[in-house]
Amino acid sequence: MSKKISKIKKILKKRRPLVCLTANNSYTAKMLDGVCDIILTGDSLGMVVYGFNSTRNVTLEMMLNHAKAVGNAIKKSIFIVDMPKGTYENSIKAAVKNAKKIIKTSGCDAVKLEGGVKISKIIKGLVKKNIPVMGHIGLQPQAISNPNKYKVIGKSKSQIQKVINDLKSIENAGAFSVVLETVTQNLANTICKVSKIPVIGIGASNKCHGQILVTEDLLGLFDKTPKFVKKYDNFKARALRAIKNYHADVVKRKFPGKKNIYN
Repeated sequence: MSKKISKIKKILKKRRPLVCLTANNSYTAKMLDGVCDIILTGDSLGMVVYGFNSTRNVTLEMMLNHAKAVGNAIKKSIFIVDMPKGTYENSIKAAVKNAKKIIKTSGCDAVKLEGGVKISKIIKGLVKKNIPVMGHIGLQPQAISNPNKYKVIGKSKSQIQKVINDLKSIENAGAFSVVLETVTQNLANTICKVSKIPVIGIGASNKCHGQILVTEDLLGLFDKTPKFVKKYDNFKARALRAIKNYHADVVKRKFPGKKNIYN
């Protein structure tokens, strides 16, 4: 495990939650670096960058391009990259090959995989090759083709038991941490109590060992966001005002002004 990842234990010993956000480009990464403990280049870029309806159409090539840009900008934070759908589920050999390509291209510290029991052997195979893995359980967007079918998990005994089984399987496989997405507060609190690895919540509980959000969501760049998102600003409204002011200045020939013209 890299020195950066080992920082997680030191932070948690101080009883401070881990602060995590996503970055899909170098300028966002530069802003987050050193402020966030963990920066993730997630396959959510399929929706926030490419306008897809889900994460399922994100390709390895897309992830590599964005992860490389982010990796070049990160100096302090732990850097993790999602493995997109179709790059790891089918075989350990393919998973290792693609994970190594992601690490080599981006310089990331670890990869993140969605799934529990079904991919525990894949995670174990990656860890055996000294590839650090963060898990992802609860709601798993890569497995759902229609985002309208995203539902909160943990309202039935079978769902609760499945998530607990998923947690135990990836723990035993060697994952160093896990993202827990869109589950009931009670289930999240249970997972945090029984988990032997840090639990990063997204739509879970404030008792998780850390929290992660999609940066574009918290900045208010989208009108529709999940209930678990808190919009800390409204960048969309501010950007629109700036664009409209620019439009007005150009039309009135106020831009470029004297300060913007070369003599």
